[in-house]
Amino acid sequence: MEHFDVAVVGLGVLGSSAAYQAALKGAKVLGLEQFEFGHVHGASHDTSRIVRKSNSDPEYVALVKSAYKDWAELERLTGQKLLTTTGGLFFLPKDAPYPIENYIRSLTVNGVVHERLDSKEVKARWPQFDIPEGVDTVYDPDTGIVHANKTVAIMQHFARSKGAVLKEHTRVERVLPKSSGKGVVLRTSKGSFHAEKVILTTDAWTNKLLEPLGVHIPLEVMQEQITYFKPTEPAEFESPHFPVWIWGGPQNYYGFPCYGEPTIKAGHDQARNMMNPEQRTFVHSPRLLGELTEFLQKLMPDKGRQPLRTVTCQYSITPGRRFVISPLENKDIIVGLGAAHAFKFAPAFGRVLAELAIDGTTKEDISKFGLPQGAPGSSKL
Repeated sequence: MEHFDVAVVGLGVLGSSAAYQAALKGAKVLGLEQFEFGHVHGASHDTSRIVRKSNSDPEYVALVKSAYKDWAELERLTGQKLLTTTGGLFFLPKDAPYPIENYIRSLTVNGVVHERLDSKEVKARWPQFDIPEGVDTVYDPDTGIVHANKTVAIMQHFARSKGAVLKEHTRVERVLPKSSGKGVVLRTSKGSFHAEKVILTTDAWTNKLLEPLGVHIPLEVMQEQITYFKPTEPAEFESPHFPVWIWGGPQNYYGFPCYGEPTIKAGHDQARNMMNPEQRTFVHSPRLLGELTEFLQKLMPDKGRQPLRTVTCQYSITPGRRFVISPLENKDIIVGLGAAHAFKFAPAFGRVLAELAIDGTTKEDISKFGLPQGAPGSSKL
């Protein structure tokens, strides 16, 4: 049985990041993926993802500040351009779940440059928007876009260049702590492997591996979707004329400027189209597309705008949508769950997982990213 220092199960962006960060630290790394590399079954595929610092919780702002440094380091190490800065607008209507003061406080505590704008100021600078009066806006000049597929592929390539062994179409069936009390055995569809530590970045499939260990993390799994639209005048929606934007109301929407093609991308965040990942259809919801199209017409009026294609992805939501970055009671098994908003954190998220596996600790404050209360050893949640 081949022996590794660190095994990473699940090679979406978080697992690929953990694999490359662990290999960068000199560990002998094994990465296992049940599907093909670059697959569409999770939440790390397609083109663009938002990278931003605006958040109502200071612990996320602190971690994403570190992630910006890690993005820059990944670009330096690989010689690849990944992050494109566009600026970003965070719209908060009167019925927003969290008031603008939460965002301002969170950004200020972390020393993040930002602006607070009213609807008239937004219209003056970005006339593409028709923002109602009374909507507060936070402008984050550091917000940008990262290429999703490219990022995952580069992380995997760099991990291999540092000696990591990455295997696709290799499904992990059981994680077995060794009877000696040190290390784990991974039983897979292609044989067994031994590792001193294992990192589980397995998204919707996490509980399949945890429940035999007496652990259950409550997860809500849903199929979400984004749509690419062709504006009447694409040039008006190119950066720097048009930023990334997020509508932070009771229903959350978000969108991108043109990025690599003359289209804009938009989606409804957490539309709660519930599903079982084993029975996923990959067919988009016409109802959700209609709701998104109607919302965009109010926010950014353009009668000639046409929907071109809709892409689905998987959301796995933890209680309170909190990250999980934590070992189990058995410290040889470490869990990473991003709750469908972790791509922007990915280089730092993976680094922290690698640090926990190799060093047993991390310099980042992850005190609020533990297992949901009662999860270790209990499935009654």
